Amino acid sequence: MSGQGKLAGKVAVITGGNSGIGLAMAELFHREGARLAIFGRDMATLDGAAKRIGSGAVTVQGDVRKLADLDRLFDTVGARLGAIDILVANAGIAKFAPLNDYPEALFDEVCGINFKGAFFTVVRALPRLRDGASVILVGASDADKQGRPFTGLYAATKSAVRALARGFSADLMPRRIRVNVLSPGMTDTPIIARSGGLPGASSEEIAAGITQLIPLKRRGLPDEMARAALFLASEDSAYSLGSEIMLDGGLSQLAYMP
Repeated sequence: MSGQGKLAGKVAVITGGNSGIGLAMAELFHREGARLAIFGRDMATLDGAAKRIGSGAVTVQGDVRKLADLDRLFDTVGARLGAIDILVANAGIAKFAPLNDYPEALFDEVCGINFKGAFFTVVRALPRLRDGASVILVGASDADKQGRPFTGLYAATKSAVRALARGFSADLMPRRIRVNVLSPGMTDTPIIARSGGLPGASSEEIAAGITQLIPLKRRGLPDEMARAALFLASEDSAYSLGSEIMLDGGLSQLAYMP
């Protein structure tokens, strides 16, 4: 569908585009006409995502913590697709641990993927970004706004992502590159099963408890997050700069009593 849609002829790159919200974005962007590259750590899920997307999606395996991998991603995109119109820094993890027993290796992993990865995804893409491009950073709707036990470091990385959108927007105004944040709430994705470190219950049990606090009484769907990302990626959001869209069923906005 490269000749039609809101993203017709655009080149889009999505980190973490092999599953969950990232894959939903990739599928929707492709349907809207984008030429697409997805980046992820697991080759099997990258191959599966490429089959779902279809029509020549470029896949690159790598780790956002490794600058050589990011350089290889953007060199590949430059050679195969050309200048980048849309960049989505979506790769992220949700892992937790008690504060009095927080492993240094976990600190490095969470900060490396969620913060360093987002920062250098944008920085290393700059030579390939077209003037007027749209950059989307993926945050978290309430993690950095409401204190919860065991989640301080994860929340701090998402606060950092929010700050990056403002700072990057100021830096990149001369090139008219827009940087905005999409902040999902609890969403039905594989990250729920992969998250861990909160004591006393399984990840699914904790997710179910949070779901009960959501005013709409349900988790978000990856497709709902993708549609908001499409708004930020397209010219529909041409007047949006350094802003944040929160999609969490009202969790961060309403003082709701179940």
